[in-house]
Amino acid sequence: MKHVDAFRDPARSRRLADRIAATVTRPWRIMEVCGGQTHALVRFGIDQLLPDSITLLHGPGCPVCVTPTATLDRAMALARQHDVTLCTFGDMLRVPGSRGTLADAKAHGADVRIVYSALDALALARERAPSGRPVVFLAVGFETTAPGVALAVEQAAAEGLDTFAILAAHVRVPPALEALLADEDPVMDGLLAAGHVCAVMGTAEYEPIAAKHRIPIVVTGFEPVDLLDGLLGVVTQLEAGRHEVENRYTRVVRDEGTRAAREAIERVFEPVARTWRGMGSIPASGLGLVPAFARFDAATRFPLSTEPSHDDPACIAGRVLVGRAKPTDCAAFGTSCTPDHPLGATMVSTEGACAAYFRYRRAETSP
Repeated sequence: MKHVDAFRDPARSRRLADRIAATVTRPWRIMEVCGGQTHALVRFGIDQLLPDSITLLHGPGCPVCVTPTATLDRAMALARQHDVTLCTFGDMLRVPGSRGTLADAKAHGADVRIVYSALDALALARERAPSGRPVVFLAVGFETTAPGVALAVEQAAAEGLDTFAILAAHVRVPPALEALLADEDPVMDGLLAAGHVCAVMGTAEYEPIAAKHRIPIVVTGFEPVDLLDGLLGVVTQLEAGRHEVENRYTRVVRDEGTRAAREAIERVFEPVARTWRGMGSIPASGLGLVPAFARFDAATRFPLSTEPSHDDPACIAGRVLVGRAKPTDCAAFGTSCTPDHPLGATMVSTEGACAAYFRYRRAETSP
């Protein structure tokens, strides 16, 4: 706890906020691309420490949130139409699909299980193997969770455990940033990069993005001191007219990332186009199984019949995820949309911006 307390120190945080205020001379818009960072920024009131000229924007940094409705619909169809056990993370059970949630499917008899990792799903598949019942893991997440899924697939292959499969929905951060910045009117001037993603993948993928779009990208962590130090790095670069990738989370992130984790991803996955909520299909922004492991792909193993997907028209989650709206801009926020009765993924996930604002800012926005 002493180590954590050092990065939540109010005096250090105030000094960093004062340095930012002394450095900034004009308005700047800075986006964080991590739901954990979003929650910390709102929880600790970091945006309220900053000068009015700094606007913080919340990007597509929540993997549960960016998973499109069509993927949820496919998972529900899989659970309902086939004699399978569907495993996934707890947040995914409550994300609304076109016709209910995975929790609804479970209530109506589908075998849906909450697990903490793909290896938990693999252990269940091993246990169920004598019955022949397939176990499918709904694999969502950024590059942080992909190595664990890759190891589970490799282990299933080594054991000949063909009753295990994954419904791949992994996404990659750099192509999404490229898509955001390629917009004719990008909403941000600088970026905070997610420390946990860079801990796995390193920083090299961000170099061409910073150079092409002339935007500073600073890698940082999740505590108040981390975030304020990262914001100071972005503002310092912006004021100086620089646009570099800077690692301010060196206690965790190395520029080369974690070699073993990257190699596990490369052995099992390859970049594929993936649809993101609010952003559409982005080339090479997903991870799909390579041909050698294609037999573990639930999307091809199990034929599915699904109707066209649709979102609740009152939900603006897509605009929130690309930084073009704040949760409080939504007419449904805190009224018809709450964590108990969410209209969209950003109110469900523990990394969702709407959930953060509901938990930490609702009193400020209530009439």
